[in-house]
Amino acid sequence: MEINLEINPSFMLKQGLTIVLGLLLLLFVSCSNEEGVTIRGEIANLESPYILISFISADTLAIDTVVVDNHRGRFTYHAPIDTATVVTLFLNDFQQSIVVFADKGDKLSVRGDAQLSDIIRITGNEINDELTAFKMKNENLLRQRQQLTAALQQFCQLDTNRITSYTMTEELLRLNILNRQLAQQAEEFIEENPTRFSSLILINDFFTDNDRPQTLERVLRLMEGDVLRTQLARRLQDYSERVNRSAVGAPIPFIELIDIENDTINLRDFTGKYTLLSFVSTDGIESRDMIRSLQESYTALDGDSVQFITIYIDSDIFPVTYLESDSITWTVVVEDKGWGANVVEMLNVQYVPFNILIAPDGTIQDRNIFPQGITAAIRSRRTEE
Repeated sequence: MEINLEINPSFMLKQGLTIVLGLLLLLFVSCSNEEGVTIRGEIANLESPYILISFISADTLAIDTVVVDNHRGRFTYHAPIDTATVVTLFLNDFQQSIVVFADKGDKLSVRGDAQLSDIIRITGNEINDELTAFKMKNENLLRQRQQLTAALQQFCQLDTNRITSYTMTEELLRLNILNRQLAQQAEEFIEENPTRFSSLILINDFFTDNDRPQTLERVLRLMEGDVLRTQLARRLQDYSERVNRSAVGAPIPFIELIDIENDTINLRDFTGKYTLLSFVSTDGIESRDMIRSLQESYTALDGDSVQFITIYIDSDIFPVTYLESDSITWTVVVEDKGWGANVVEMLNVQYVPFNILIAPDGTIQDRNIFPQGITAAIRSRRTEE
């Protein structure tokens, strides 16, 4: 049987165009993928077979779950990022996190140990490379700090008397020394690299939770060039001004509070008295231990010349139900705005429990003062007067 195959030229042309268009489409998709950000990682000691990745995209918070190889902690993630973006990787059910700085077209690498997240190496662009170089130079200090922090957290879970514990005090002193050493190394890096965005990040990491505003001011003055016009630089400058307004020696700002009796309190009305503001939470044994310790100080001091105010700022349940069991005999305020309360922002309170002592002249005398130090601080000031 003879089979005659006739090939229509127009059909050949259409088929050719289809193939070409298909190839172009494939090329376009490939190029589109390249325009995003690819993150490849290998992280040891992951307790979960996945990690969570989040970033802001077009004013929307994107959250993705990424499956991780069980044996070596390997993963690959691609995100449609077309501008400079901060990407956060959450490990071990949010117990650790890693911050990655990404931009369009980046191919980034993340390698390290989940139990030592502070020294995980992130490479692939200028910012991450410079920050990783800083980490590697100070790996020993960062490793000691993270191990000490983990030990302190475990200690807090086991020791019910941790606020007065000698061991706890010793470990906190060690932690403070490590933080000062790291801050010194960070300042040296900033001095050598005053125009780098990575220097701003180190300022944010090592100087924004410092109660000495002059330190933050000093390192910010080291910065030069276009980096000062970035959003992070402006935010750090604003934060520095806020810290100055609430620093030791600064006059107490105008703040009004509503206590649980629905009475309005103006902090300036207590001029002539020592005033202690104690910020606590309704959740957590630390705040309850703080209140018990404050009761001893309150009893030891002359009530006519000392005003205590406890401010609950971390509560989702109203009314607060265990105030009576704590037997608080002084003024109590429950801020329904929580961490968004005006008093929290104006006095730069970043964690609880946290105490601020105001002198009779209306200036801030001490920040983050322990309950055991309140009596001594007031009596020594009275002696000087």
